[in-house]
Amino acid sequence: MLLTIESTCDETAAAVIDDDGRVLGDCVATQETLHEKFQGVVPEIAARAHLERILPVIQTAMQKASVSSADLTAIAVADRPGLAGSLLVGVVAAKTLSLAWDKPLVAINHLHAHLYACQLATPTPVYPCIGLVVSGGHTSLYHCTSPLDLDYLGGTIDDAAGEAFDKVAAMLSLGFPGGPAVSKLAATGNRKAFQFPRSMLNKDNFDFSFSGLKTAVRYAITGPGQTDFSKLEIADDVKADVCASFEAAVVDVLVGKARKAVAKHRVNRLIVGGGVAANGYLREQLQQAATKHGFEVIIAPMDLCTDNAVMGAIALQKIRRGEFADLTLDITPGLQRGF
Repeated sequence: MLLTIESTCDETAAAVIDDDGRVLGDCVATQETLHEKFQGVVPEIAARAHLERILPVIQTAMQKASVSSADLTAIAVADRPGLAGSLLVGVVAAKTLSLAWDKPLVAINHLHAHLYACQLATPTPVYPCIGLVVSGGHTSLYHCTSPLDLDYLGGTIDDAAGEAFDKVAAMLSLGFPGGPAVSKLAATGNRKAFQFPRSMLNKDNFDFSFSGLKTAVRYAITGPGQTDFSKLEIADDVKADVCASFEAAVVDVLVGKARKAVAKHRVNRLIVGGGVAANGYLREQLQQAATKHGFEVIIAPMDLCTDNAVMGAIALQKIRRGEFADLTLDITPGLQRGF
């Protein structure tokens, strides 16, 4: 049995998973209320919250699984990418338990694990495929020949899709986290009300850029030069149209780039993971594109889209390859391009 630990951003999570990938016990502690008034995740607050919660979360997961340290085969932890302070809490906890319990240590790439959540949702192999990760910090495309063999095709060069959702929600005073709020309002709006840019959609690469789209939304709301969003009075129907048009622009780029990657690399399957993969309109448009262009799309289950430790089951693949870490394991924070 495997203990997995996740602390890359603002979710403290742990899970106990058996050799067949079955979840025997898991626990997730969220921090949404801590960051709500700041309209985004504050790294220092996140790290301190992880410090308070990491051991109770691990203990809860193990109690649910009815296991002790003696029952575990290894301890796995996400060491990249993410917020530096958040990553440190998880990695130090995993290294300490590895030493204290004399268990092997396995390092997990958080982005690769998001894609592996798709494999956990089906008994049949999903690899080879194109993998699309869409989260708060990353928007990345991979050509995947196995869970651990991923060729990076391209990714965000500035703002990730999830970050853009949160910033637009802040401009419209919709609260935090912004993604669900924007999506809910978008469902009632006109997706063609505003002609927002589809940045880099027609470029001959697989990179993404959403900073220009975010700026276009700002100008549509305030006009050039205005910065104080709190004093704006925007009608509810206009907010809905802004959200709908913004969401359509993001989804058009994500679907378009993913479809091109599938065609270029001649695979017939697309897998999608990450927090933004829970977006209903994105899931709908991906399914429509798959039907129209003749490929299969597998999207991570809703409960495995946001950060969790269950997707840490990818560590089982590393154990089978004999790929272990040692106590010199360090974190690799920040935006990751190239792996």
